[in-house]
This record gives sequence, C-alpha cells and structure tokens, in this order.
Amino acid sequence: MFKMRFGKWSISIILIFFITVYPANFSYSEAKENMKVHFIDVGQGDSIFIETPNDKTILIDGGPPKSGKIVVKFLKKHHIEKIDLLIATHPDIDHIGGLVAVMKSIDVNRIIDSGKLHTTNTFAKYIDQIIKNDIPVEVAKRNEIIELDPLVKIRILNSHNGKKNNNQSSIVLRLSYKEIDFLLMGDSERKQEKRLIKTNEIQSEILKVGHHGSKTSTSFPFVDLIKPQIAILTYSKTNHYGHPVNRVIRNLQKVNAHIYSTAVFGNITITTDGNGYFVITEKDPIDGLLNKTG
Repeated sequence: MFKMRFGKWSISIILIFFITVYPANFSYSEAKENMKVHFIDVGQGDSIFIETPNDKTILIDGGPPKSGKIVVKFLKKHHIEKIDLLIATHPDIDHIGGLVAVMKSIDVNRIIDSGKLHTTNTFAKYIDQIIKNDIPVEVAKRNEIIELDPLVKIRILNSHNGKKNNNQSSIVLRLSYKEIDFLLMGDSERKQEKRLIKTNEIQSEILKVGHHGSKTSTSFPFVDLIKPQIAILTYSKTNHYGHPVNRVIRNLQKVNAHIYSTAVFGNITITTDGNGYFVITEKDPIDGLLNKTG
C-alpha cells in the first residue's frame, strides 16, 4: 500500500492507475530514487521535462514560441528554479521556439544542441538569448554518454553530421534507469531508424514517437524491434499536417503498444523506480468522449 497525492487528478486516479500500470513485475515506492518524465502539452510541438533520481533536471525542447509560457508555468508549478541541462533536439520552430521564454525565466546551467544551423528569426532569437544569458553550449555527438546523474544513463543516438535536414539532424536519446528505458526520437526519420536498427541497442519500454506521428517516421521494422509498451505522441488536435497518420497508429497497434497523446490526455507523466512504472495523465480519457468538439 502506498500513498499518492495528485491534486486535481485525484478524482480519476483509481481509473488511471489500473489502466496504466506496467509491466507485470511492477513495483513502486515513494523513495527518492524515482525518476519522472513529463511530456508537456505544448500543442503542435515537443517539450519533455525529466526529474532524475538525484534531483537533476533536464528540459528537452520547449514547443513553439507561444507555448513558452506554458512550459515556464509547468516548471514553476513543480517548483523548478533551475534547469541542469537543456537539450534542443533541432532548430524547428515547434521545438526551440518556447525555449526563449524558458531561458528568460529560469536559470539554465548548460545546453546541448544538435549543431544544425537554421536561418530563421526563431533560431536567431534562440541563439541571442543563449548569448545574453552566457549559457555554455555543447554540440551533440553520436554515441556520446551525457554525464549528469550516475543513476541514469543517457546516450545520444543521433545528431547532425553536416548533410542532414532539420528533422534528420534531431538529437535522439535513449534514457535508461535500471530496467526501464525511454527512447526519445525527436523528429528523426526512417533513414535514421534504419541506421539505429543496425547499429544500436534500442529496445525500450517507452517510445516518444518520432515527428509527431508523421508519415516520415515510425516504420514497422523499427517499432517491431523496439516493441514499446507505451508510445507517446505529441501533437495538436487542430494541426494541419494530418498528424498522426493512420500507418503509424497501425504499426504501434501491431506491436501492442498502449498509445497516449498530448492532444487527448494533455500533460503525461511517467514515474519509474527503475523496475516498474506508471502513467498519470492530466485529462481523463472519458473527457474526450464527453467533449468531442474540444
């Protein structure tokens, strides 16, 4: 028996707990050695916030510019006063746009960037804010291990090499805590998936689906090798790109992945003690049935 406190989520916690606890050997305690991975609902874009077992903080992307305030509000609600590591996966507006507001509001110790340059006002503002704040920046290197928390292994599986477009340059990360692995695909494409299949150990319990469920990513051979138990999709219900495409959903269903999207569930938090995990969502699934136009 353990005690949980989730504020406004407490009303639906019993339902959510029973439908989202995995795997069968699940165990959980309130010990400090828990890791939390938050997939923040920034609309059409990505933002992932990680709290490691040793209280290190990682922010991966910040959504589009208008979502910067949402990310800052989320961080302050969780009493975050500094970010130990900020990772900008690639320079698209829906990934780095909100980081300007974050850097203006919260101290950032260091940044890892893909190294891909981009000639847009958004990218220029991002670079300008880094210079103003005098934040150290490192360029991601493939297969590099990020040193931050000795309990958590973070390996860079993909980054820019000079010949790739923005999406192909996305930083791909595999985050491992004891027996639980997260594969965070950014906006990488099938070409990068083919290389990962050949060269890396990528089996993971949790997959952040690449490129918002676009047709460019998430091939069946790739997800069949990973066999994720949980698949996270980040997109807006009102997006004009057709995300996610039916093929991606079918591929995830073929490997029996439980699919969560920020468009349906809002903020999604996965808490793990390294042996098991559970998923808590901001919105109850029934909300979408009761409010189909929402």
